[in-house]
Amino acid sequence: MKRIVVIGAGQAGASLVAKLRGLGFAGEITLIGAEPVPPYQRPPLSKAYLLGEMALERLFLRPESFYADHGIDLRLGQRVTAIDRAARTVALGDDVLPYDALALTTGSVPRRLPALIGGDLRGVHLVRDLADVDAMGPRFQTGAKAIIVGGGYIGLEAAAVAAKKGLEVTVLEMAPRILQRVAAPETSDAIRALHQAHGVTILEATGLERIEGATRVEGVSLSDGRRLEADFVIAGIGILPDTALAEATGLTLENGIRTDTQGRTSDPHIWAAGDCASFPWRGELLRLESVQNAIDQAELVAENMLGAGKDYAPVPWFWSDQYDLKLQIAGLNTGYDRVIVRTGDARSHWYFAGEKFLAVDALNDPRAFMVGKRLLEQGKSPDPVLLADTATDLKQLLKA
Repeated sequence: MKRIVVIGAGQAGASLVAKLRGLGFAGEITLIGAEPVPPYQRPPLSKAYLLGEMALERLFLRPESFYADHGIDLRLGQRVTAIDRAARTVALGDDVLPYDALALTTGSVPRRLPALIGGDLRGVHLVRDLADVDAMGPRFQTGAKAIIVGGGYIGLEAAAVAAKKGLEVTVLEMAPRILQRVAAPETSDAIRALHQAHGVTILEATGLERIEGATRVEGVSLSDGRRLEADFVIAGIGILPDTALAEATGLTLENGIRTDTQGRTSDPHIWAAGDCASFPWRGELLRLESVQNAIDQAELVAENMLGAGKDYAPVPWFWSDQYDLKLQIAGLNTGYDRVIVRTGDARSHWYFAGEKFLAVDALNDPRAFMVGKRLLEQGKSPDPVLLADTATDLKQLLKA
């Protein structure tokens, strides 16, 4: 194999090309990114960077010189217009690049509020990339009124930053509670209380009817008939896998770009990793939206592009920073029927389906996160009775 092309210069793309060189691949590598800056960390964008606590250069995953030093052709500010699978070429406008193997690490795109309800007004912002955050940053002025649509992690992290900057913040969540899709009521309750303690108004079971204003945001109309004044609106209503290129070239899509257990798409010369890719996991096609998955899956794909033949079998984990709270999550809680709550100096919520341990939410409790992740990696389920007893040393559960 002489030429590998990677489309998408986010966390997954950067991890993949670095791993290829680390494994000794001596052929040509091209990494193509639509943004004009080198690959960067996304999580700090809506937190430390927006708060002004992190400079742009500190966001970069590696210095820009890394790519040239390692013989990686980094193409920034360029978009792939077509993939010719028969010829094995990628088109960047008039420029055509041949490939022996191609990797799609195109990530995800944010859901947008419909233009019909004012989603295209000036002052409606997304929280996805550097340009989004740079555009909204000047609006974070003390006393400004911010409406955040969506009570998931994206919206709540933005709310925490806005509150810390002294804004008047209201979060709208259409579901009966914040984090309903991803967390137990116990976790929702703890995070709701945290935000309310910082002055954030959270309106649950409340939908957005319309964003008001002639050309810019002036207020919002709610499903319960109320009207709230607003200086700007942040849409934190989730993301979708970026599958446009894959669809245009005829690859199989199912909950993203469908791959096999090794990261190969329906075309044996094309691979996928990160937010855009789904893969077989415990009888379903799973797609994970997390930094760790982007790194681990991309590095595995790099190995498999060079013939390793390894299957991807992750233990999913995630985190969210809000105020002084670090929420760490290990596992997936899908199908849980009870939650064991441990409190004391820290707090953790343990998800079970019958006697089977599924996941843990650790709230400023790194020990609970570490133990829960180890248990999942070992395929062990702790005794719920012992777990519920706060006198139990969590590390003892690893020896059971």
